[in-house]
Amino acid sequence: MNIKEKIGKRLRELRIIRGLSQEKFSFECELDRTYIASIEQGRRNVSIANIEKIANACGISVSEFFNSNLFQ
Repeated sequence: MNIKEKIGKRLRELRIIRGLSQEKFSFECELDRTYIASIEQGRRNVSIANIEKIANACGISVSEFFNSNLFQ
């Protein structure tokens, strides 16, 4: 699994834990729904600024976002 796929899998995991659809989550992140979908599918090279938006929408820090067995 490459890094884009790992980030997408982690994003989906956190979004589902919060019980949000891609649409509602994208609204909280202030990112487009299709952008969120393409991240989750591992097709986007996500900027650190957008990872920060995603982490903030999840109520966690960027370091907590990467604190997963996926990244070890």
